[in-house]
Amino acid sequence: MNNLQQHNDTMARVQQGLNQRYRNEKRFRRVGLSAIMSGLIFVSFLFITIFANGYTAFQQTYLKLDVVFDPALIAPLGMTDPDILSAANYGGLVKAAMREMFPSVTSRREKKTLYKLVSTGAVYQLREMVMLDPALIGTKKSVWLVADDDVDMLIKEHIDLNAVESDRRIKNNQLEWIRLLQKNGRVEKRFNSTFFTAGDSREPELSGIKGAVYGSFFTLLICLAIAFPVGVAAAVYLEEFASKNRWTDLIEVNINNLAAVPSIVFGLLGLAVFINFFGLPRSVPLVGGLVLALMTLPTIIIASRAALKSVPPSIREAALGVGASPMQTVTHHVLPLAMPGMLTGTIIGMAQALGETAPLLMIGMVAFIVDIPGGPFDPSAVLPVQVYLWADSPERAFVERTSAAIMVLLAFLISMNLLAVWLRKKFERRW
Repeated sequence: MNNLQQHNDTMARVQQGLNQRYRNEKRFRRVGLSAIMSGLIFVSFLFITIFANGYTAFQQTYLKLDVVFDPALIAPLGMTDPDILSAANYGGLVKAAMREMFPSVTSRREKKTLYKLVSTGAVYQLREMVMLDPALIGTKKSVWLVADDDVDMLIKEHIDLNAVESDRRIKNNQLEWIRLLQKNGRVEKRFNSTFFTAGDSREPELSGIKGAVYGSFFTLLICLAIAFPVGVAAAVYLEEFASKNRWTDLIEVNINNLAAVPSIVFGLLGLAVFINFFGLPRSVPLVGGLVLALMTLPTIIIASRAALKSVPPSIREAALGVGASPMQTVTHHVLPLAMPGMLTGTIIGMAQALGETAPLLMIGMVAFIVDIPGGPFDPSAVLPVQVYLWADSPERAFVERTSAAIMVLLAFLISMNLLAVWLRKKFERRW
């Protein structure tokens, strides 16, 4: 009887323990699922916020003006020399068109306010038109000119019209003029090609990401050209040829530690070595690529060593058994089989480098640069730094351009990660 009682007590305790364990497992699963859902919600909120703030940057407001290409302002002596046409008073053409459209505006202050409806970039539009076709001189033509960023924000409904006039960048008289232009069909939103074809500018409506995209391309090109061969060579040596001793152990520990070093430390290293010691110029993709190559080397080495370890020892043994040398075994058999994993790690490292800002700020790639770089030796910015510069600008129009640049940067990053996943799925071999 006692034995039966003890057995029942034991089974009861076991069952109680099992029930407690099952409850703990369910609780753990719920906590894990909650963490995943919270992460997805926050990421979704981030993407929705960026898109909501940035999608309007892909459109730009234009104003239609009847421009008289007055020879007295463009070529007063009848000369159509390119130097004379380039230096002509195209701003006077815009002002004359605005005065003709609003003849009731007579005071100097009102005229100055009226002229602000059109962007300063309208001057360059007209100059380009005349330079391409001098026959326009002496004619009258309806031209769609870029509107000022404040007008653009008004048309995109980013300005609170219920606020008092002193708190708005658009004044009441400007509102009346804009409404009249809208009534006459002279206001239109078009695709903002300038955002993709222009460099940086102090004026939001004239700014673009082309210079930053080119700078990122040249920087990553330098980074890839240095980091990939050096990283693969280091991984092959450490994994296939280096003897296991305290020196190689020290190297491995340092490589793993370098992968966790803050990126700004590499920027300080680049500033001290490449700029101050070697005298390389600031704010050029060459120095940026060198700094990012140092930063991504540990990632590429670690990924390449993991890819080499995944190749079965039987491949090496078979190659050595038929008379191949250790170098031939590695180059002809092991390396080709490990290359997909190496490329995946390299692409992930390049994606990490594309999104870095801190090390590039340290080497001076935060300068305001309008020109499009033609090579790795020309001063330039990169996409993350361009986002940083625009985010620091007070104009409301730069807010949407900041979000739009982030969208482009995220598109590049997602594409690179998808490429890495595709390469792994396509070329990965299971042993």
